[in-house]
Amino acid sequence: MPARSRQIVSNQHHHLNPKLPALVRRHLDNVHRKPVAAHNRAAFRRLLEELAARPRPLVLDSFCGTGHSTAKLAQRHPQHLVVGIDKSAQRLARHPGEPAGNYLLLQAECEDLWQLLVQAGLHADFHYLLYPNPWPKARHLQRRIHAHASFPWLLQLGATAVPGLLELRSNWQVYVEEFGVAMHLAGSPGCIARVMPGPELTLFERKYRDSGHTLWAFTGRVQGASPINRG
Repeated sequence: MPARSRQIVSNQHHHLNPKLPALVRRHLDNVHRKPVAAHNRAAFRRLLEELAARPRPLVLDSFCGTGHSTAKLAQRHPQHLVVGIDKSAQRLARHPGEPAGNYLLLQAECEDLWQLLVQAGLHADFHYLLYPNPWPKARHLQRRIHAHASFPWLLQLGATAVPGLLELRSNWQVYVEEFGVAMHLAGSPGCIARVMPGPELTLFERKYRDSGHTLWAFTGRVQGASPINRG
C-alpha cells in the first residue's frame, strides 16, 4: 500500500497570520537585492545560453523538486521553454530520464533566479508554484513565498503588456488564502478554488489525493507591484 500523507498541522491559530499584511506591505515598499550566489549566476547563464540558441517565451516551474511537473508542463506548453528550478541536487537527480525538447532543469535558489530574470528584463508567460514547503509554524511566516522578502521579484516577472498567469497549489488551504491576500495587497487579485480532478502535475499531488487531502489553487494574472529599480 502506498505511504499515506498526513494533513498539515499548524500552531497558527488565526486563519490568516495577523502579521502578514504589514509584512507584505513592507516588502513591497523595499527592494530586496541580496548578493546572488555564484552557482545561481551560473545556472542563469545556462538559461540565457538556451534562450540565445532557441529563443522562446518562458514558463517557470519554481521549486520543481524532481522535475516531474516540469516535464508535464512542457507537454502543456510546447511553444515555450519550460524552466524547472530547485535548489536540491538530490531531488533533481531523481528526475526520470534526461531533460529534452522544450524544458530545462536548473539547480538554483528560485529567489535568486527571479531577481536575475527581472534585472535582465525577462518575464514568464506562465509561472507555476506547485506544492511549495508550507512552513506551517507561525514563527516561520517569513519563509512562506508570499511573506518572503523576494515576493516583489516574483510579481515583477509578470509585469508586461500582457500579464503572466500565475498558479500556486497547496494541500493547506490557509497557505493558499494567505497567498491570495498577499497578491490582492500587491494589486494582483486572483481566484482561489479547489483543484479539480485530473492528471496530477506532481508526485506530491498524486500522494495528497491518494491520502484524501483537499487540494487548493490560487490563479491570477501577475500585473506587478511598485516598480523595481533594475540598476
